Amino acid sequence: MPHANTKLRAARASIATASGLAILKLITGLTTGSMAVISSAVDSLLDILMSGVNYLAIRQADQPADQSHPFGHGKYETVATLVQSIVITLSGSWIIFESIRRLLDGVELSHLGGGMAVLLFSTAASWAIARHLRKVGKATDSSALQADSLHFAMDVYTNLVLLAGLVLISFLNLPWIDPALSILVGLYIIYEAFKLLRHGLRDVLDEELPEGIKQEITSLIETHRGDLIGYHNLRTRRAGSQKIMDFHLTVCKHLTIKEAHDIADDLEKKIEREILGSDVTIHIEPCQRLECPGRQACHLEKD
Repeated sequence: MPHANTKLRAARASIATASGLAILKLITGLTTGSMAVISSAVDSLLDILMSGVNYLAIRQADQPADQSHPFGHGKYETVATLVQSIVITLSGSWIIFESIRRLLDGVELSHLGGGMAVLLFSTAASWAIARHLRKVGKATDSSALQADSLHFAMDVYTNLVLLAGLVLISFLNLPWIDPALSILVGLYIIYEAFKLLRHGLRDVLDEELPEGIKQEITSLIETHRGDLIGYHNLRTRRAGSQKIMDFHLTVCKHLTIKEAHDIADDLEKKIEREILGSDVTIHIEPCQRLECPGRQACHLEKD
């Protein structure tokens, strides 16, 4: 698969960032007693796990097809996305449970200045790595990296909310704000996890590619030069970064087998050049016109 090294470098950067932030937040959260900082640390610990899963999935997904996996290993990225959604849901649930317990038992906070500084630094770091992962994810069409980007983007918003809460606590002396905001963060994390789950299930259930990509495919077919009569039965699906498609191509019945094969081969290469991650299969059919006007009169018609 193309851009494999680029995706792997981005995944390594994600692991390194998540590891550094998790250690910093966990130490600060235990020191201050702030559930807000601890919940953010838990989120970063999960980022380490998810970034590691993504790294392994991307390495495996970029392996070439083999006898056991003739369509390649692209769905390893899909599996990674599903695993992330489940683990993130569990983490959000734990944050909500622990926050409710602290609301009922009472909250004691200290050294809030350190917590605010850590959350501010974490916001800046998360914004930078989220932007980088989103850029690489879009360029390589990696669902795993885009999911990882979403994690860090979530961190930006949640850290800002938690930071605002600590500021309010320091001025108004209302410690219950800390677990209350953590509950909102937990609910937001679960909401985003369900979005990831829905995205992953689309690949598992072989949902067709977006309409924009399908239109690009048909445009490439219709503008391809050669003795083409028509095409039909276009089918598409996704497997991680791979876009798998097949269709029937009707050619002039007076062509030789080699000429027909060359037309299909040229078209496959054209689509694979223009649409990143394409895996194209074309079935050749001869024109069935009873009164053939001759090879020179062949033109493309969409069935």
